[in-house]
Amino acid sequence: MATESSSPAGSTGAANRRSWQRPTAFRSRRVKWLVYGLVLALIAWSVASLQITPARFLSGIGYGYELIDSMLPPETGNENMLRLFDRMIETIAMAMVATVAGIAISLPVAFGAAENISPKPTYYLSRGIISATRAIDGLIVAIIAVIALGFGPLAGIVAISFKTIGFFSKLFAEDLEDIDMGGVEAVRATGASRFQSLVYGVVPQVVPRFAGLAVYRWDINIRSSTIVGIVGAGGIGVLLQRAYQRYEYDYVAAILIAIIAVVLVAEFVSALVRRRVQ
Repeated sequence: MATESSSPAGSTGAANRRSWQRPTAFRSRRVKWLVYGLVLALIAWSVASLQITPARFLSGIGYGYELIDSMLPPETGNENMLRLFDRMIETIAMAMVATVAGIAISLPVAFGAAENISPKPTYYLSRGIISATRAIDGLIVAIIAVIALGFGPLAGIVAISFKTIGFFSKLFAEDLEDIDMGGVEAVRATGASRFQSLVYGVVPQVVPRFAGLAVYRWDINIRSSTIVGIVGAGGIGVLLQRAYQRYEYDYVAAILIAIIAVVLVAEFVSALVRRRVQ
């Protein structure tokens, strides 16, 4: 009797184990496979629209070999090296000024975009500014700045500062939203004003993160400042564009090596500072 009464329960448990399926984020398995199929179809359509043929690919490899061969050995003339050095100093200076200016503008935007410490109208306005600055590519901003301000590093500083606002404000605002509000409430309980609550309750919690983000953005701006010059916004990019137009590929190689060296140094300094701060 005991065996007969326990048999149905055992078979039910076995059936439940056999019918279990891995959870899915989609509404059903059919929807999941439909989405996967659409994604694969979109990828196939994108590849087909590029019209990449084996002959075109092979010819591109041949042209690439000829280009690399014309770059070697890199240009090492004294006059060209002096011009390269001057433009590289200008590039680094652009990145420094743009980082300071961009962060200075980003701070009030970031505090306004933190939902836990700012009123709703300020929050939505600040989030709109962040979205607008992130939506436009840096080269487009550089082109507009060159048209408005003329050729030179000022246009590059404006473009890099503009992109710094979207990046820094968004990440710093998210850090502000993650703070412990208990410390802020404790400061307010002492009778502190709203500004004093920010200074003594909020700022001490985010100083390490602020320093890390600032150094990280400076590292990014070093790389950005080597690109905006291609559209006339100053820096080493101007020299690179002229060398390409004159088919001086050996000088192009020297410029690229200098850019890689500066970016590697900036990356090393950035990583070192971030580790010390964190």
